[in-house]
Amino acid sequence: MGRWRDGDGTLTVGTGGEARVVPLRVAASYRARTRGLLGQDGIEGALLLTPCSSVHTFRMRFAIDVAYLDRKLNVLAVRTMKPGRLGLPRPRARHAVESQAGAMAAWGLRPGVRVAVSVGTPDGAEPAAG
Repeated sequence: MGRWRDGDGTLTVGTGGEARVVPLRVAASYRARTRGLLGQDGIEGALLLTPCSSVHTFRMRFAIDVAYLDRKLNVLAVRTMKPGRLGLPRPRARHAVESQAGAMAAWGLRPGVRVAVSVGTPDGAEPAAG
């Protein structure tokens, strides 16, 4: 897949028997990225913002984990952000994944890990490329 589109998919952390598959919502359009998690009380799974090199939590109702990914979907950094914060831009980041605070540690998502993203329906899912 050459271009990202808004929609649903999965985020796979790790490989083999250790892999964790997480429900994912992709926000690739300007409108979807701007809306992000604003107005929500929580999230099941994760939200992928693309392209994205920094996030903020102004007007958010809950703390989030943010993972910054490079073009090859390698995790560059993971940060927990409370509401009302402004994240620093990550120069090499191309994507950001947001989830409920504490979720990423449970999934084993940390710097150096490579993730996989599949978008589309579960039976017609196709690997996504950044």
